[in-house]
Amino acid sequence: MDFNIDTWMKGYLGELKSLFGSDLLFVGLQGSYGRGEATDSSDIDAVVILNHATPGDLKAYSAMLDTLLNRKKVCGFISGWQELINWERSDLFQFYHDTKPVFGSIDFLLPLIGQEDIHRAVRIGACNIYHMCGHNMVHEKDAEVLKALYKSAAFTIQAIYYDQTGTYIKQKAGLISVLQPQEREILQTGIIFKKQPNVAQTEFERFSELLFNWAARLIIKYKTE
Repeated sequence: MDFNIDTWMKGYLGELKSLFGSDLLFVGLQGSYGRGEATDSSDIDAVVILNHATPGDLKAYSAMLDTLLNRKKVCGFISGWQELINWERSDLFQFYHDTKPVFGSIDFLLPLIGQEDIHRAVRIGACNIYHMCGHNMVHEKDAEVLKALYKSAAFTIQAIYYDQTGTYIKQKAGLISVLQPQEREILQTGIIFKKQPNVAQTEFERFSELLFNWAARLIIKYKTE
């Protein structure tokens, strides 16, 4: 039987309401299902925000998930409201824009996110990619790590485009046509890896150098003032 994310989320939401009642403030969907880019192997990246989250709530949530179909596909984020509004603001930028609401709203986060938080999101993303890419080139030399880094780079590119235009584009297909050449090449390479997985191994050195140099330029461009 074909999997339908909307049907699954409807049942999931019903179970959450029964479990948490009025303490349930928000439910959302992130990742490829949230963007409408899911494949058969995609995870269900669910977001749950409670008025207050305790270890007991986490145990109850886990037990509830164990009763659902496709349990192994479920991952995601659960948090209390106070913790979320005091979260690292550069993380909140991506969190807000990459979350598709299913129940409730997280619009209260938007006024908390300033321009410097977006710049910090780019800097942190670039620094992490630079570090891991360099480590991979010297030590692991692992094509799977390289593919994961290009996947991470897509989020940094979304932040760059938002910084430049004030527009957040979730879908890669819509984003790729409006990017500057350097970012377009990085995003296109990530897409190539999904369609032709072996390319990351056969062209490991070239694509590692491309990503490493791109991240290096971003670190300097988005340096702390």
